[in-house]
Amino acid sequence: MRKLLYIVAGWLLCTIGVYASAFQVTTDSLSPIIVDTTFVLGAVDTTQVVADTTQAESSVLLMQPKQQTIPPGTPVKSNYQVDPDMAVWLAAVVPGLGQIYNRQYWKLPILYGGAMGLAYAISWNNQMYVDYRKAYIDIIDANPDSKFYENVLPKGVVIDSSNKDYYTRTIKNKQDAYLRNRDLCIICTGVLYLLSMIDAYVDAQMADYDISPDLSLQVAPAVLPPSQYQQTDTSIGLRCKLKF
Repeated sequence: MRKLLYIVAGWLLCTIGVYASAFQVTTDSLSPIIVDTTFVLGAVDTTQVVADTTQAESSVLLMQPKQQTIPPGTPVKSNYQVDPDMAVWLAAVVPGLGQIYNRQYWKLPILYGGAMGLAYAISWNNQMYVDYRKAYIDIIDANPDSKFYENVLPKGVVIDSSNKDYYTRTIKNKQDAYLRNRDLCIICTGVLYLLSMIDAYVDAQMADYDISPDLSLQVAPAVLPPSQYQQTDTSIGLRCKLKF
């Protein structure tokens, strides 16, 4: 019985000693172990972490698609596709609609400005032609009451037998001039209409045309050496270099 008590007491003492040692080691080693671990991590483990991070970034860069660098000034092609036949038909139906279809909006003020100017010129020349034609009919008839020609002549002019032929020719020339100007403006309007169709068609055809950034023309002075075939002296000229 006494031996059993000695054994139990020894076991308890050993257990208490082990727990006391473990607690002492834990409490005594908190500060030094933390400091040492921080130092080790800063010296060794941090380098490994940086190396792993660099390797991970390199892997991500390798996985990403390679981006092509576009030189400055290079025109960027649009995915918008145009049909030349559709562009010319739209321009034929409504002038300017083909330019809108091709997204050439800056040409609209030129087109419509020219059309408005020609329309005004046609209207004004036609009105002047009508007035001078009526004046010419009045001056050549035998009716003394028809004096519309006085509206187109300077004020104070009196038509008599001495100057009637002169003013008759003058009114006739004015009538023909305004008629010619009116017809010329009508022809110019038709030409403008055709140009709008041609422009829309050409723009649609050239929409996919690739203009290389290397296309350039260089002009520089050059010294031409003497030629043994033509027996000429050294001369100075210009050298043109076309790169495409």
